[in-house]
Amino acid sequence: MARPLVRSLLAAVVAAGASVTLSAPALAAPAPVAQPHTVAQEAATTTAEQHRVDAYWTAERMSSAAPAETRFAGNKAQAGGNGNGKGKKADTAVPATPQPELGKVFFTLGGTDYVCSGTATTSGNADVVTTAGHCLNEGPGAFATNFAFVPAYDEGAEPYGTWTAKELFTTTQWSQSGDFNHDVGYAVMNENSNGQSLTDVVGSYPIAFNLSRGLDYTAYGYPAASPFDGQTLWSCSGTATQDRRGSTDQGLKCSMTGGSSGGGWITGGKLNSVNSFKYTTDSSTMYGPYFGDVAQSVFNSAATA
Repeated sequence: MARPLVRSLLAAVVAAGASVTLSAPALAAPAPVAQPHTVAQEAATTTAEQHRVDAYWTAERMSSAAPAETRFAGNKAQAGGNGNGKGKKADTAVPATPQPELGKVFFTLGGTDYVCSGTATTSGNADVVTTAGHCLNEGPGAFATNFAFVPAYDEGAEPYGTWTAKELFTTTQWSQSGDFNHDVGYAVMNENSNGQSLTDVVGSYPIAFNLSRGLDYTAYGYPAASPFDGQTLWSCSGTATQDRRGSTDQGLKCSMTGGSSGGGWITGGKLNSVNSFKYTTDSSTMYGPYFGDVAQSVFNSAATA
């Protein structure tokens, strides 16, 4: 995908036409599954592996996990943006009451632990968490390991426990090309120790595709890059505007930073995008992918896995 301007992605900073060099894949290249837009990778599929991932995410590791954009430190601009750099002053995010449908996503890429945000999503299998593609796949490159979701995380509290993933899904466009127009991913979570599915325990937001553009949204996330600390939920509300700089994404005025990546955009009670990136020339606007046919196709695969 052409990148006409430097973007301060919540996952990366990319210059026009430049490629991103990522660490060597820890896993074999995943093969496409049934849907043409879908790439998937198995995660913690055995009981032993589920216990291992659950034990891996100690309170200390969760607290020290880095916002996803630090994977790309050393690029031409500060990743994530904090509302205090160049460009317009960002609208201030506001603290939000923790919700069981919303939580923090933890994962490992290249031997380093990272953090994003995610949303429990209504699905046929009652197990789907929606997040950004860059929160579960390098784009292009390897899928994450140690993927976990902590609903209603708040100052270290885990009122609904830690849920491990059994399979990760993202778009072919993201996994093979790092196409930010399709920066969306879905994790299918394992049942808990009581044999319960995620959304049967915490509830969920229904997901919507191919809605009109320019709707009113509330975006949620756990921003962890300065000046935030990633310990509490925040939100931004406003009317989405079309990106005029080269992507098909929509923008929302918001000062949230890295760590909020993957947090859901809610409109009319439905999930309809996720936090994805900011341009370095405008730290005031968060962009999220349009949920069209591609996002729907991948969701359909995850929802029946």
